Amino acid sequence: MISPSVKRSISVVPPENQSGDVEYKRHVHHSSVTRLRSLATQMSYRLDEGNGSCVYQIGVEDDGCHSLMDYEAVAESARILECIARSLNAVVLERRMIQNEVVKDSEGSVVKGDIEGITTVEEPSVFELKKDMPFEHEEEEEALLAKSHHQNGKANEDDYSVRLQKEPGYFTRCEITIQRVETHLLDPSPISLSELAADPNASVTCKPPAEATSPSNNGGTTNSTPQPKKETTTISETLSSRNIRVAVVGNVDAGKSTIIGTLTTSSLDDGRGKSRTSIMRHRHEIESGRTSTATTHLMGFRSTGEPITGKDQVRANKRKSEDEIARESYRIVTLMDLAGHEKYLKTTIHGVSSGMSDYALILVNSRHPPTHMTQHHLNLCCSFGIPVIVVFTKIDGCPEHAFKTSKEEVMKLLRSPEVGKKPFAVRNEQDVSTCMGKLHTLAPMIETSCVTGKGIDLLQKMLFSLPKRRRHENKANRPFEFLVEDIFNVPGVGAVVSGFVNAGELSVGASCHVYVGPTDDGGFMKTVAKSAHIARINTSHITSGQSACLAFSLNKELRKKLRRGMVVLKDSPSSTREFDAEICVLKGEGTTIRRSYQAYVHILNVRQSAFARNIEIVNHNALGLPPSHSAARDDETGIVLRPGSRAKVRFEFAQRPEYIRPGMRMLFRDGRVRGVGIITAIPKVQPVTA
Repeated sequence: MISPSVKRSISVVPPENQSGDVEYKRHVHHSSVTRLRSLATQMSYRLDEGNGSCVYQIGVEDDGCHSLMDYEAVAESARILECIARSLNAVVLERRMIQNEVVKDSEGSVVKGDIEGITTVEEPSVFELKKDMPFEHEEEEEALLAKSHHQNGKANEDDYSVRLQKEPGYFTRCEITIQRVETHLLDPSPISLSELAADPNASVTCKPPAEATSPSNNGGTTNSTPQPKKETTTISETLSSRNIRVAVVGNVDAGKSTIIGTLTTSSLDDGRGKSRTSIMRHRHEIESGRTSTATTHLMGFRSTGEPITGKDQVRANKRKSEDEIARESYRIVTLMDLAGHEKYLKTTIHGVSSGMSDYALILVNSRHPPTHMTQHHLNLCCSFGIPVIVVFTKIDGCPEHAFKTSKEEVMKLLRSPEVGKKPFAVRNEQDVSTCMGKLHTLAPMIETSCVTGKGIDLLQKMLFSLPKRRRHENKANRPFEFLVEDIFNVPGVGAVVSGFVNAGELSVGASCHVYVGPTDDGGFMKTVAKSAHIARINTSHITSGQSACLAFSLNKELRKKLRRGMVVLKDSPSSTREFDAEICVLKGEGTTIRRSYQAYVHILNVRQSAFARNIEIVNHNALGLPPSHSAARDDETGIVLRPGSRAKVRFEFAQRPEYIRPGMRMLFRDGRVRGVGIITAIPKVQPVTA
């Protein structure tokens, strides 16, 4: 360490930029956990700025001048930064020590050294990469392992130990290159940041990774128990094939937002809205307690079934971000919080129809019998073929007779012909195993309380055990199809759309040309998909089954044409105003459908008014319906459809052409849900001008 009187005035690198992937550090001290966490946040920012890689200059001032630090101080700073990098699932690719760049002359003044005398040595990183570590791409694996092998070779180690001067007075700086590895196999804390802060002499070899702690077979005895081998999986795979999407619906006072807040943060509610306010987006939702928008929240699980704690262990008031949960999780459950009030029924219908839900949680307030909205939500989920799980909430302090009444009413609804489910009470883990694989006929019922925590662990085990129902990863070979659900204008980025990758794969970049539309005239806009994010993680590749964000290169005029309900296609864009569908009018809904009947149609992310241009009867005698439910012929009005009827109907959109395909499931309503159907054909394709 130099005397404070010596001025650090010799520039060795350009001044530091506040943005970008390069960070300067004079010296990293052993300080508090809070300080180390702050350094980890800063490193995460630099990694994001560099698309997964960054460079740290140690022993350098912010203005680019040499800090005149000794070898020991610089090496210790590099070690601490590498421990922080490992906690962020990153590795050090290169660690270069530079000496004799600045030296003392015969008078004791600090001057620039001779260029030919500068010593640059590549040291090995603290943590050696393992050969069995999985990587996102093979070329990344080869590059990282080759670099690691070169740095950790014996010849290289001997070389740097001879050439580098470790005595005080030899001014040293270090340049380390850090690369984030998008996999869950790296041991996240060879030294925890708390240990690093508490013990300055902590050695990285004192706490080996979990895979190395299993007992050896050399005949010796040990008290260690074998650790289960971790199943390797990338974040991309976790967010597609290991992502279960669950819609959470129920009446307005059932506690949907509260139970989602409790599950995602792993902390109990205080009975006064603590859990729900942690996930609500708008001020009026917090003040009224009513959810008015459809939002999604990630809940992560480790491979053992243990839920990922949603709150930061150091900053108790801060929730973990989506990228932190995604990186730590082996399996993810996406909980979709939908509105329960009748005023927002159309928002809930759109959320269920476009959410690609694997399962649905039907929440019922145990203190009140289920309302007509609960029945609507049950019928809605069953119309889309979504298996349901009934969750009784607010069981704490509920009178026994009130809960008994609510339970009987729910069982009556489940057994009704419209739903046709067999109620199954879940009281322990064995019951969870029993109902798995039978959810198309059974409706599990769980009693929970977000205040006392009763039943929450059981619900978490059930969510972790749910098998993947929609296999979107099997559609990766189809043409790319991205459903636009929301639109943003991000300063410095431009037009950004969020949505769901329904089929295919896409690698974004300057050469990635896509079609976005259809616009109001039925055309598509040709543009470039510049970048993509999944769970707030920058990525260059998205695949079917993932919720993602895409940034487009659109000018101001074209940006105004973006709307919800559009699609992003790689090739062959087409739009249509008309489509044929085979529909079934739901029983119990008193409505009569004839030619020119107009309804609001939901087809995945598309929602628009459409009217019936032509109606053709399907054989209704096979259904065994009474004559009153059959289609009637009237000379003036033509064919009439009543509840229970089936027919082939040609619909025409009232406002603009849309992108739809045969096989898509549709739902139509004029206020409440009236019927469901499947699109069978597209009679006319609108010509597209790109």
